[in-house]
Amino acid sequence: MQPLSRRSALLLGGLGVAGAAAGAAGLAWTLTSLGAPVSGAALTHPAELRSAGGSLALELEAARGPVQLAGRQATALGYNGTSPGPTLRLRAGDVLSIRLTNRLAEPTNLHVHGLHVSPAGAGDNVFVAVDPGGSFDYEYRLPADHPPGVYWYHPHHHGMVAEQIFGGLFGAIVVEDAVPLPVSMDRVLVVSDTDLDAAGNVRDVPPSERMAGREGGLVLVNGQSNPLLSALPGQRERWRLVNACAARYLRLQLDGQSMQLLGMDSGRFQSPAAVEEVLLAPGNRADLLVTTMAGESVLRSAYYDRGSMPGMMGRGPAGRAQGDPSQGVSLATLQVAGESVPGPSGVPPQPAPADLRQAPVAAHRQFLLAAGMGGGSMGGDGTGMMAFTINGREFDEARTDTTVAAGSVEEWTVVNTSPMDHPFHLHVWPMQLISVDGAAPASPAWQDVVNVPANGRVTVRIAFRDFTGRSAYHCHILDHEDLGMMGAIEVR
Repeated sequence: MQPLSRRSALLLGGLGVAGAAAGAAGLAWTLTSLGAPVSGAALTHPAELRSAGGSLALELEAARGPVQLAGRQATALGYNGTSPGPTLRLRAGDVLSIRLTNRLAEPTNLHVHGLHVSPAGAGDNVFVAVDPGGSFDYEYRLPADHPPGVYWYHPHHHGMVAEQIFGGLFGAIVVEDAVPLPVSMDRVLVVSDTDLDAAGNVRDVPPSERMAGREGGLVLVNGQSNPLLSALPGQRERWRLVNACAARYLRLQLDGQSMQLLGMDSGRFQSPAAVEEVLLAPGNRADLLVTTMAGESVLRSAYYDRGSMPGMMGRGPAGRAQGDPSQGVSLATLQVAGESVPGPSGVPPQPAPADLRQAPVAAHRQFLLAAGMGGGSMGGDGTGMMAFTINGREFDEARTDTTVAAGSVEEWTVVNTSPMDHPFHLHVWPMQLISVDGAAPASPAWQDVVNVPANGRVTVRIAFRDFTGRSAYHCHILDHEDLGMMGAIEVR
């Protein structure tokens, strides 16, 4: 086995020392008539909707209109007039019913990212298209043993995913613990990025930025610019972080504070792991415990080099070069002051995570992620948009690329042949991380987005249990997905 490099350690465990690809947050605002973003306001949370009696029923209206972003009114996309949309709090075994109404000018749909629910019919079916003016009734039945954790929902209509999420369509889902963890505060922190033009509209993104994967200069937490969090010394808080950015990696640091990682995505560790830093690829989530210490600390995302294609322009607004290691983004500020409170009690041990390393494997598969110049037809403008493929093919909704036997365990090796990182996401069925570039995690790690390093490879195992039906896997740099780096899978 190869020695564990620092890069692999970050990818395997979310541990490290420095920062995420960024640009000067708020640059887009200074170029407009809107004024600078309002920073430093007290953190607010989206409205919360909780299940009761085993069910939660709600309506989500996707629309373009006035939305508060960074303390200013903008014209963006939102669910029920806000971005993020409402946070949905569920329990294992619940039934979640959502009527999605489309008030946009283009088709949309809904994906409950990370939930282990059926992909068939009115479930987590990304092949549904809700046309403008139409509605669709989704129903998701969570298994009785569904893992607790933080998940999220967003559109998944192929070709429009990056645009609609960058525009503001996303929200968090929390599946509660069967036995609540003792904390003084439970915060849901949805990180997103976007850009606004001079009229206050979410700006159009040129082909060069789509090929790189768009990153906005306005980086937000719950729709706010660098909000303020206040706490007393000695408190233990739970921070549930969602990376809802279309392409930005978040390499999170909170200097001067004690952080423990409970788990990533749907995976939960048996006991919390002390961390200095957590790396979230687009679509990843982290469940953190923060034990507060007196003073002021900044939750930062600093530089992360996710690579680029030769000759590719910068990822930022109007071609602004990004990736300067001296730059970073202040996401939120934590102020801890006042009289200390008694130290928190211990965290109850969690069940040992499932481990497929000794399970019989029904099939070994390889998936090649590649990027190269196309013939110009994809952009529709003759500019020669880059082609993004899996096993040499761009996505075709009419084609099923992978057929799997229900109940089987498979081992997949995902090989990245390009000089850019590609975060690989499988819907419905979580993946156990087996190795990154030959280095194995010390204990079972479960995620639904695994980062595949540039010119690297990742091996995972998947138990295709509980559900049959047709779903998808793809790169979670959402422009790459829209440009073809997606495949259809059917479990039967």
